[in-house]
Amino acid sequence: MYKDLLKAVTNLGSQRVLLVGDFVLDSYVYGDALRISPEAPVQVLKVVDRRYSCGGAASVAADVAALGAKCFCVGVLGRDSNAELLRKLLDETGADTSGLIEVSDRPTTSKQRLIGLAQHRHRQQLLRIDEENAAALNQQTADGILKLYNEQLETSDVVCLQDYDKGVLSDDLCRALIKQAKAKGKTVFVDPASAGDYSKYKGASVITPNRRETSRVVGFDIETIDDAAKAADFIAEKFNIAGVVITLDKEGAYLRTPDAGEHVPTIPRSVYDVTGAGDMMLATLAVSVAAGCDYMTAVQLANIAGGIEVEKFGVATVTVDEIVNELIATHRGKTDKIQDVETLLKELEYHRYQNEAIVFTNGCFDVLHRGHIEYLRFCRAHGDIVVLGLNSDASVRQMKGPDRPINNQHDRAAVLAAMETVDYIVVFDEPTPLELIKKVKPDVLVKGQDWAEKGVVGSEFVESYGGKVALAPLVEGKSSTGTIEKMRSLNRKDR
Repeated sequence: MYKDLLKAVTNLGSQRVLLVGDFVLDSYVYGDALRISPEAPVQVLKVVDRRYSCGGAASVAADVAALGAKCFCVGVLGRDSNAELLRKLLDETGADTSGLIEVSDRPTTSKQRLIGLAQHRHRQQLLRIDEENAAALNQQTADGILKLYNEQLETSDVVCLQDYDKGVLSDDLCRALIKQAKAKGKTVFVDPASAGDYSKYKGASVITPNRRETSRVVGFDIETIDDAAKAADFIAEKFNIAGVVITLDKEGAYLRTPDAGEHVPTIPRSVYDVTGAGDMMLATLAVSVAAGCDYMTAVQLANIAGGIEVEKFGVATVTVDEIVNELIATHRGKTDKIQDVETLLKELEYHRYQNEAIVFTNGCFDVLHRGHIEYLRFCRAHGDIVVLGLNSDASVRQMKGPDRPINNQHDRAAVLAAMETVDYIVVFDEPTPLELIKKVKPDVLVKGQDWAEKGVVGSEFVESYGGKVALAPLVEGKSSTGTIEKMRSLNRKDR
């Protein structure tokens, strides 16, 4: 199962998700809560920071983008400053916001959370302030949404409906969206509103209610897996929905398809904040199925992504690399290896405190061979912690041409993360690793012997503070380029 999931997640890519729903701006006001007001028996919050993030359907869009897929957003915003903030946040994720209609008869839905910081560190939500108009859209706006939706439907791989009951997904519009999608043969995923009737979702492909929402619809509490199985059958049969995924918090999820029903357990977590977990589930299911995964694999990946998300504060995205890390850590009992630069630097601070020598090297590591194995052993022999800068796909194409890399950056990182000689991997886009080297500040910089005459990038910088440069011997006749050429040659002969 480990290998299958690893293969599935590294194959997630540029699938196109058409998302319709309630787009929400989440804002967080952080402050020190140190005293009680003399005016009333309430806490005084001394503001120290403000942050904004994507909520509701906007959170799903951000999650889709973090998983490497493309998202076209359809919904409404008000004509206000919150709309500008939310559109900017979505644009930064890479989501297409041209389908968000600005209207004058309602504000941009927003949720402002006041967060108290005890001792400047421990976060506790004190109050939430909502701004919204949950009335149904006027007919003109609803028609506009349906028109935008139909224009994008043909070129989309899957459809997501994220219903927060804020007026966008009315009964009539929801039914029309599902009908049009089914006519085009598109899979429709629904994260339902907390309502007692799912009639407007009738005919959808997959629905993802949580335990509480499901209990409300079926009329009994979901306390056991048998309860979940009974509830899933009820929803599937009454509302003609082929796939039912009931999320069961710490117990994982229950998956019901026309062929079978099965409990999909998850790893127990230290839950920090459940905000956004349903959005993450919906996004991962949609992107996974669009990439060719079966429902069981998609739910397993969504369980992992949702588990990572609830360990973060607020609405947070989860990347492919984080899921790969989780799979590797679970399978091998290792800590996370694939890191972004900021997280890596924090990890290295700890290693330096332990007086451990940091070794840095970089490369494409496209088709792994014996030369790579010996090279990484050489790196390990020259220090305690090996940091590998991995050229991104775009960087490899710049150096090697449009036919490379053979394996994408997620595949390459996953394979390298399974090796004991590598402690950390960070992907970089630049043509050279110089900027990354300046941030890492390794004790030892390693490159192959073939760089002796060309000059090792970053050597002057490393030597300026007393670091060393080590040149690894090459294994004769072993290179990725040579291996790829040999494979192509054999392929031509077979023809």
